[in-house]
Amino acid sequence: MITKFVSECQKVVIGKTNLIEDLLVALLSEGHVLLEGVPGVAKTTIGKTFSGALGLAFNRVQGSPDMLPADIVGTHVFDPKIGSFKLTKGPIFSNILLIDEINRNTPKTNSAVLEAMQEKQVTIEGETLKLPYPFMVVATQSPVEFHGVFPLPEVLVDRFLLSLQVDYPSVPEEVELTNRVYSTWANPVNQVMTGEEILYLVGLAKSVYMAPQIQSYIVDLVHRTRKSERITLGASPRASIALSKASRARALVKGRPYVLPDDVKYLAPRVLNHRILLSPETQTEVVSSEIVVMGLLEETPIPQRPTRD
Repeated sequence: MITKFVSECQKVVIGKTNLIEDLLVALLSEGHVLLEGVPGVAKTTIGKTFSGALGLAFNRVQGSPDMLPADIVGTHVFDPKIGSFKLTKGPIFSNILLIDEINRNTPKTNSAVLEAMQEKQVTIEGETLKLPYPFMVVATQSPVEFHGVFPLPEVLVDRFLLSLQVDYPSVPEEVELTNRVYSTWANPVNQVMTGEEILYLVGLAKSVYMAPQIQSYIVDLVHRTRKSERITLGASPRASIALSKASRARALVKGRPYVLPDDVKYLAPRVLNHRILLSPETQTEVVSSEIVVMGLLEETPIPQRPTRD
């Protein structure tokens, strides 16, 4: 099922197997994803394709400084036919919400998204409404944009389970992309999973076995981010929970009923990079957070018996 899903997505998205699987890991972990990359590397296309292959309700909003919270969550609008106000739900009432260029939204607008990401609900003029299940935010931002953007607050960034880098395609991939430029749009992806199958996989991911040694390995790694002299702000306990949930989901995506240390090592940069703040001295070295996390992985002892006894 998962292999068929990845293959269906690759009808539009050339290559990017790991990226597609990572998005699926986030969905099965009931988390959210921040896609980062320069303009033109198909961040929006990846989000739309992912949703299309799942067959889930999908909405897209374009971040902008003049967007209001009501533009995302909805508001009450006066209906002259009935002589009273009625609720008009916003695009957030979907299974997958793609927020393009989320850093163009004002902090006030993103505060409405924050409640949805954390509580799976929104509040409209004092009325609290539950969101559809599953609910996932896929947000994009470009690291080279400096005009008309707002830095995302740490409290919002921390709500993203994974931060994924969308890189340039390889030469063969770009050649294939130019060959498919018209056929891709003529042949959109088909739904390959039902809602029931997705819910089944979410439940199955929660039952994937994680040995106590690996649980300790995750916590040890996260604690090292708080003690490192190269990091001013270390990862919170939410990071330990996120890494644990994502490791179980990745094991399932890879066809295993148990978590390996390799799952943790693969996901650690994707879970921790956006949750730490480097010290001023480290920033002057032009060192990325990924390099710092990789260094912590090398320092952290790997458990010797990760599978069930």
